[in-house]
Amino acid sequence: QVQLVESGGGLVQAGGSLRLSCTASGSIFSDNAMGWYRRTPGKQRELVATITTGSSTNYADSVKGRFTISKDTTKNAVYLQMNTLKPEDTGVYFCMRVWMTGSKTYALGNWGQGTQVTVSS
Repeated sequence: QVQLVESGGGLVQAGGSLRLSCTASGSIFSDNAMGWYRRTPGKQRELVATITTGSSTNYADSVKGRFTISKDTTKNAVYLQMNTLKPEDTGVYFCMRVWMTGSKTYALGNWGQGTQVTVSS
């Protein structure tokens, strides 16, 4: 099974930026839609952004206009550029293959370790 590894998290002040990366052990991004999720303190996992095989993107309302998902199939990588970060963006961020049908999105496979993002006020 292809493994996904997230990186790029860290501690940043409110208003700052981070770029998260997700790399795969195999070439999957050209054949799979991908999503970034986050688990924030006291909340369940939240779908933050998705990108289809055709590079169409979608975002949660809470991050729209601030976050950008992209991919580079030549590098087997998916990215999440996060700008104008807020303390409520603090959490562990995960990338996953996703299956989208209608208005629902389902994560596929096993959850990895994620990468911690901490935004100080």
